[in-house]
Parts: sequence; structure tokens; C-alpha cells
Amino acid sequence: MKTIAVVLSGSGVFDGSEIHESVLTLLALARSGAKYQCFAPDRPQREVVNHLSGEVMEGEQRNILVESARIARGEIQPLSALSMSEFDGVIWPGGFGVAKNFCDFAVAGSDCKVEEDVLRVAREFVAAGKPSGYLCISPVLLPQIVGEGVLGTIGTDLGVAEAYNQMGGKHCDCPVDEVVVDEAHKIVSSPAYMLAGDITEAAASVESLVAKVLSWCD
Repeated sequence: MKTIAVVLSGSGVFDGSEIHESVLTLLALARSGAKYQCFAPDRPQREVVNHLSGEVMEGEQRNILVESARIARGEIQPLSALSMSEFDGVIWPGGFGVAKNFCDFAVAGSDCKVEEDVLRVAREFVAAGKPSGYLCISPVLLPQIVGEGVLGTIGTDLGVAEAYNQMGGKHCDCPVDEVVVDEAHKIVSSPAYMLAGDITEAAASVESLVAKVLSWCD
């Protein structure tokens, strides 16, 4: 049975993992007969956002791992415990937690830095030739993970696409229900809520990506 690591960045689109994308990923894996294990960094979020008002909650602190446990129903481990050798692949759902907690793209744009724990895990899967899936905004990590020329997509957002290219990647426009594949590194990306207008469109994006990841595991 294939086993996939799913790395979360918190709980909630504005400061953590996009919940629909995360749950749809777990559902698509389970329906395909694969096992999964969730992971998240055990450190504070960059900021906490009130998801009702959209405002930053000044002075409030939350832990990425503790918040991610809400999505995983408590079945989650710290990212530091992720051993690449125990998994057939890895998937990174989107949400602004990627741009705030996995790196500082939300404030630094193309000058962003990816956190060391994220770099370690992501590069280990690439180096081992194991498949990686990146949803929504998470492909912005790829130029620093892989390097010059890595193919990826965040859909059709001109600003993010330009930043992706400035960082050394090669951005490819992509419809919401399709994927962009970097065969050389076994990396697949899909726009999800960067383009999705509703949960059904997000599901089509996630399911396409999960299917490609699992096909590489054979």
C-alpha cells in the first residue's frame, strides 16, 4: 500500500493550510487506497488572522502543529519526525500558511526565504526521486527547493507567476482541473483555490494532482 506524507501549515486559509484543499487531499488519497500521515512544523505561526473579519489578531500566538492537528483530527506528527524513507511521496496543500509559515513570501515576494525544516523535507523527496505534489500557492517554494528552471504552476495569477520566474522557476499557466508536471524531478503542481471558484473545482484540482502523485509510486 502506498503511503504519502501530507505537510500542513496551520488551520485556515488566511494564516495556515487551506482546509478544503487539505481535507480533499486526504479524501482523495483514502479513496485511492493509499495511506497518509500528516505533519506540520512545531513552531509559532507568523501571525494569527480572524477568519470572520480577515483582520490580524495582534498579540495572539498559535502553534502551527497544534493548529494543524485540528485538520488531522489529532493524528499528526512534528515535521522534524518525518523520515522520507518511510513514505512513497509527499503532498503540500496550499493556504497562506505556506507563504507565512513555510516561508516569508507573503511579505518578501521573490526575495523570500524558505524555512530550513521545510527545505530539508522537500529536498529529501526530490533527491530520492520520490514524487511531490504542490497545491495552490505552495509551488512558490519550488525554485528554492529545486533550483533553476523547475516547472510549476499557481494557475494564471500574473503577480505570483512573475515572482516564481524571478526566483528562477519556469511558471506554466494551468486550468484549475489540470496539472503541470516536472518529469525530471517528479513534481506535480495544480492551482486549486488559486483559481477554483467553488469546492467542486478545488476537488477536481486536488484529485488530478493526487492521481499523478500516486501514478509515480507504482
